[in-house]
Amino acid sequence: MLDVRGLRTGYGRIPILNGVSFSVNEGEFIGILGHNGMGKTTLLKALMGFLPATSGRVMFGHDDVTTIQSYRRARLGLGYVPQGREIFPGLTVYENLRMGCITQDGVEGDIIANVLEEFPRLKPLLDRPGGALSGGEQQLLAIARCLCGDPRLVLLDEPTEGIQPSIIDEIVDTLQQLRARSGLTMILVEQNLDFIASLSQRILIIQKGTITREVAPGELGDASLVGEFIGIAT
Repeated sequence: MLDVRGLRTGYGRIPILNGVSFSVNEGEFIGILGHNGMGKTTLLKALMGFLPATSGRVMFGHDDVTTIQSYRRARLGLGYVPQGREIFPGLTVYENLRMGCITQDGVEGDIIANVLEEFPRLKPLLDRPGGALSGGEQQLLAIARCLCGDPRLVLLDEPTEGIQPSIIDEIVDTLQQLRARSGLTMILVEQNLDFIASLSQRILIIQKGTITREVAPGELGDASLVGEFIGIAT
């Protein structure tokens, strides 16, 4: 579904990604791990088109999306849930979900109703401002809003940051059900080792803007690997 070859980008004259190459199959959940500052969030932004590639290629299905705008990538089926959630705090939960339907031609009420079946916690909150939700509820809203765009591939950045364990478990269950029912594909950047291990089929290690190693979820119990390649406390 996604094939990335030699991808390079950065901020101004500061290079961040230095020839990233990897591929993702349809229906696969891939995790990305690495020390802070190694390029994880930059990689997702480059895949979504928010940062221009200076070299390399990004193929999404049969489409070369390396140089096309973010909104066109979204219409092709790329979805993005950014770090920090970035919901619209002044809009209601329902209005936030409507924003996620912009790329779709169907009846937005039907789209939202279908998505809410996967997120029952949001149903009694539809009239509440997004900014009044807890951090975990905002994360559920951000994911639900993304799914309103009917993405084939979701880029999910640090979804457990600052949220309570009960909702973390709910997110895991919801994403596993979506993969089983709809064949959703996902690239997940995350520091919570239990979370990423419970969802990912393969985990890629990024160091200094390059994918250096692939590990199985079970290997995250190896303290020496975690310390050397990931730099996260177990």
